[in-house]
Amino acid sequence: MHLIFRTIAMFLQSRRRARRGERLDTWDVGRIRLRVLPTDLDVLGHMNNGVYLSIFDLGRFDLLIRNGLWDRFKHLGWYPVVSSESITFRKSLQPWQRFTVETRVTGYDDKGVFIEHRVVVGGEIYTQALVRGRFLKRSGGVVALSELIELTGPAPTDLPAWQAQWARDVALPPTKASAPSDW
Repeated sequence: MHLIFRTIAMFLQSRRRARRGERLDTWDVGRIRLRVLPTDLDVLGHMNNGVYLSIFDLGRFDLLIRNGLWDRFKHLGWYPVVSSESITFRKSLQPWQRFTVETRVTGYDDKGVFIEHRVVVGGEIYTQALVRGRFLKRSGGVVALSELIELTGPAPTDLPAWQAQWARDVALPPTKASAPSDW
């Protein structure tokens, strides 16, 4: 909830950018410029690790809005959810520091879409995350990969092998299967 105003502002800004002709293709890299705000900080005075994942939501929204898929998904009654994510930190972001979030779709597998995010300052990667998401239908069920590809087209390259392996390594049992916590 702490990013609600930033989310609304990003949504409006992305719509304006799309109207001005700053459209993106599904496979382009989306970029948004942000600044570390006081509400982003933890007790150590740098951007809180949990805030990064919320900031990456903004990158995904911007990409979906500017490539036109957001409206198409909404019309179809589809909505995105995150199923897995992993993040690696290299350098901290400090109060008021400007940074760019880079977002790109890297491919698909049978269960989802892979999106890579980077926090970049002066051309240098500070943080990188990999997110695997899927699309659900408001009417119930999961959007099949074939339906998604019909709408977006096939990925221009194969999913990187390390990302496919990561997905296998972090997978939990399906929602209808047992998943006891037995440590």
